[in-house]
Amino acid sequence: MGFRYLNGLASRENLDAFLGLMDLAAGAGDSADNVFELTHRLRASKPMQLCLKRLAQHPASQALIERRYVGAPYDSAALRALPAGTLGHTYGTVMAVMGYDINFFPKPDFFASLETDADYVNYRATATHDLHHILSGFSLNNYGELGVISISVAQFSHPGSAFLDLMSLLLSWFRTDTPIDQLETIQEQARSASYAYKLIGNGLEMGLNAQPLFPVIWEERMEQNLADLRAELGIVPAPDGPWSWASNPEIRQALGW
Repeated sequence: MGFRYLNGLASRENLDAFLGLMDLAAGAGDSADNVFELTHRLRASKPMQLCLKRLAQHPASQALIERRYVGAPYDSAALRALPAGTLGHTYGTVMAVMGYDINFFPKPDFFASLETDADYVNYRATATHDLHHILSGFSLNNYGELGVISISVAQFSHPGSAFLDLMSLLLSWFRTDTPIDQLETIQEQARSASYAYKLIGNGLEMGLNAQPLFPVIWEERMEQNLADLRAELGIVPAPDGPWSWASNPEIRQALGW
C-alpha cells in the first residue's frame, strides 16, 4: 500500500514539476531571477496554503496582506545620509559596498500584480529580503544566504525559502565527500552539507526567537538605531565568521567601525 502511495506521488507530472523547481533552486546562486521564479511557481501550492494560514494567525501580518502595502522605491543616497548606526544608513551603506541594487526585487506585476494573498506574500518576502540580511547579520553572499531565508521559514513557512533550504541540503549532501574539518578554504566548506545544516539551524533559531518580521513597515524604521531595533525585535545577529556581513573589512571601514 505504501509503495502504491509513493508511486502516485512520483507521477510524471509531479516529477517534471519538481525537477523544474530543482533546476531553479540549483541556479539560485547565479541569478536572483531563479529565486523569484521559483517563489512565484509555488503560489498555488499546499506549502503556500500553510504559509498563509500561519500568517493569518498573526493579526498585524494578516492586516498587511489585506492592505497590500507597497512602499516607494528605496533611495540609496538618502539612506546613506541618515545618521551612522541607523537601520537606513547601515542598509544603504552595506548595499553600496557590495555593489548591489537596493531595489533589486521584482515589481508587483511580476507577482500577478498582487492578485492573491499568496502573490502579496511572495512580493513582500522578496522586497524585504535584504533588510533581513541587515537585521540578522547574515552576509549578503552565498555564505550567509541560507541563514537569512531560514528566518522566513521559521516565522511563516515561506515555501520558496523552505524549498531552497531543502534543495541546498540535498545538493550539498551529494557533492560532499570530505569532512568539513578537512576542507581548507571557506569556499569548500560552504559547499558542504555540514555548513548548510549549521547555517539553516542558526537561521531557524533566530526566526523562532524573534518577533514577527513580516508586518514591520521598514520604511518607518529607517531612522531607528539598528542595535535598538534588533533588541526590540529579539534578534541577536550573526556576530562574525564568513556568514556575517559584519566581518567584511570593506563594510566595517565604510561604516566607520
